[in-house]
Amino acid sequence: MTDMQTRIRTEVQENPVVLYMKGTAQMPQCGFSNVVVQILRGLNVDFRDVNVLEDPELRQGIKDFSDWPTIPQLYVKGEFVGGCDIIREMLETGELQTYFAERGLTANASA
Repeated sequence: MTDMQTRIRTEVQENPVVLYMKGTAQMPQCGFSNVVVQILRGLNVDFRDVNVLEDPELRQGIKDFSDWPTIPQLYVKGEFVGGCDIIREMLETGELQTYFAERGLTANASA
C-alpha cells in the first residue's frame, strides 16, 4: 500500500463521513460536488470535505483507492458509498436517509 493509500484509509476511518470533492463545502468547484454537499447539508449530516484539486496525487489516489473513476466520492464509516448519481438516487428512494440512520449519523431531511 502506498503512502497515499495509507493516508486515505486513515482519513476515511477516522472521520465518520468524508466527501472527496472538487473544491470545498464552502466553495464547490464542480456541479456534482455541489449537489452532494447540498444533499448532505439537507440531511443535516456533518462531514469532512477534502479538496482533491489541491493535490494531484490525492486526486488520482482516491480514484485508485475506491476503484471509482469520478469525483466526488462519499465515504461513511470507512465504506465507499458512491458518487453524485448514486447519492442522488439513494436520496430520492429514501435509502440514503436510512443508510445514515442505521449508522447512527444524523439524517433528518429539513422540510
